Amino acid sequence: MFTGIIEEVGTVVEAGQGFLRIRAPRILEDARLGDSIAVNGVDLTVAEIAGDTFFANLMPETYRRSNLGDLRPGDPVNLERSLRPNDRLSGHIVRGVVEGVGTIDSLLPEGDALIVRIRAPKELLRYMVVKGPVAVDGISLTIIAKDEEAFAVSLVQYTQQHTTLASRKPGERVNLETDILARYVEQFVQDYSRLGALEQVG
Repeated sequence: MFTGIIEEVGTVVEAGQGFLRIRAPRILEDARLGDSIAVNGVDLTVAEIAGDTFFANLMPETYRRSNLGDLRPGDPVNLERSLRPNDRLSGHIVRGVVEGVGTIDSLLPEGDALIVRIRAPKELLRYMVVKGPVAVDGISLTIIAKDEEAFAVSLVQYTQQHTTLASRKPGERVNLETDILARYVEQFVQDYSRLGALEQVG
C-alpha cells in the first residue's frame, strides 16, 4: 500500500522485455530484496539490488494496464516505498494497482499552479468525482474538474518540482488508479439491489 506522495524521481537504467532496472539512491537507502516500490504508480517487487540501482520483473498484465512498456533508458520515473504502519497518510490510499492509462491533453499555467487535463477511459472516469482523489503516475492528486472525456488536476509548485508530471507533453500516456472506495460503494449498491430483487421474486 502507498500514499501517492513521491519520495524520489529515479532514472531508468535498463528496460527490457519483462524487466526494469532503475537508479534510485534515496529509495534504496533502507531497501531490501522483496520490498515493494511503486514505479509510476505500479507496485513492483525488488528482485535485485546493485549499488544505487534495483531490478524488478514485469508481468504481461503490467504492460497491458500501464505505461511501463513505454519506458526507455534515461527516462525519469516517480518512486515511492510502501507504506509502513506508523507512517502518516499524507496523500490517499493508493494500492499500486494501475487500472489503465490516460493521455495528457493539455498543461496550462494558472498563477503558480499548473492545470493538467488528462483524457481517460470512460470505465475509469465513472469512479472519479470533483474534489476526489486520483493517482496519476503514482502521484496523489485531487480532481478539480471532470467531463465525459477527461479530468483535470492542479499541480502546486512542490509537485511540479518533485515529480515527473510537469515535464510531460500532450499525447504522452500516464498511469491511472482511481479511488478504491468508489469501487467498494458501487459493489455494495449492486449487491444490495440484487438481494432486494431476489427477495421481491421470492
